[in-house]
Amino acid sequence: MIIQSIAGILLFIAVIVLLIDVVPIAGDWLGRIHIGRFNDRQVWGQSITDKGIVWLNKTPKIKVTDHTRLIVIDMLQGNYSKSAIQHWQEAAILLGLNESIQHREDERSAKSIRQYLSSKFTESGDWKVNPDHVDVGILAYAVMNQTVVDSGHYKPAMDKLWQLIQEHIGEEDGTVLYRKWMKDYRYVDTIGFICPFLISYGLKYDKPECVQLAVKQIKTYEHFGMLNEHYIPCHAYHIKTRYPLGLYGWGRGLGWYAIGLIDAWRELPDNHECKETLKDSVIKFARSVLPLQNPEGNWNWTATRPESRSDSSATATLGWFMLHAATIEELSEDCSKSADQAVNYLMKVTRRNGAVDFSQGDTKDIGVYSSLFNVLPFTQGFCIRIIHNRAVEIDDQFLR
Repeated sequence: MIIQSIAGILLFIAVIVLLIDVVPIAGDWLGRIHIGRFNDRQVWGQSITDKGIVWLNKTPKIKVTDHTRLIVIDMLQGNYSKSAIQHWQEAAILLGLNESIQHREDERSAKSIRQYLSSKFTESGDWKVNPDHVDVGILAYAVMNQTVVDSGHYKPAMDKLWQLIQEHIGEEDGTVLYRKWMKDYRYVDTIGFICPFLISYGLKYDKPECVQLAVKQIKTYEHFGMLNEHYIPCHAYHIKTRYPLGLYGWGRGLGWYAIGLIDAWRELPDNHECKETLKDSVIKFARSVLPLQNPEGNWNWTATRPESRSDSSATATLGWFMLHAATIEELSEDCSKSADQAVNYLMKVTRRNGAVDFSQGDTKDIGVYSSLFNVLPFTQGFCIRIIHNRAVEIDDQFLR
């Protein structure tokens, strides 16, 4: 009897472990049936926004590893997901819903944003859980740009983040570290994480040193982390040896640089002394990245290799960059066309339920990239940003 009971328990555990592995695979297979059937931008925009409204407060967990078998082991070891990864997922969705609210009456998005802010911040405007990593900078930027609640209410949290960023400034070169235990490395990701926040925060609270740090972070990376003549970033570089590290042309790396640069540039007023400096960088980067876009409108995970898989996260972030680079007269025609092509592609990889598919998974280390391509809330958020912004600024017929 005891042996039968033990066998029954073991069988039950085995079934649970099997289901944890099988259910996501089955869900992906079912979700991809009739994928890409959207042919109306207004319908697509509403569908992806509806999904974003749900996801802001119930954001899907993004896996740290690429394991698709015995996932329960990762869960038990605490390696299934990390809070730092979730920060930039939530941030992108918040940025997307912010864009939706700015361009149309959208009470559902507003309600979702209020709920989210209540879950992350105290009544006094401080973090409920203090951040440890600068990754949270993009989330803080999204909070500062929302209009549902007075962003000034969250100044205590923003001040604390500025203090955290200062603690990550390297003594040797005066730029911001990705992690304190990797003090000799500078990552392209960090530009997307902190630069728009630093400029927004610096301008709002009269801290010119924040603006200068953001510009320095971008221009220093431009000097040491770009491929000569081609102006595309590597994954990281070593501040002592000056060796480039990882891959030149990593798709999401291009995206991190793109969103950090373009949102930083957009935040600066036209009369600011750094506006033209960043404008020059926008022009150079746009001219380097435009030829890497495929005829279908996408960029690949290795953007310099047409044989590699397409990456929706790279396409969404670079599409956002192109949308705003198009406001520069000499780039207007090419970048506007590029942004439209990116939207056309992203519509084709959207599931029936409004989830944008086929984004590369989380990166494991410098030069160690995910082989999984799936749904990524980060991509969803930038798709929402693009469609609502483009609806007003470039093509007035959409979403009206």
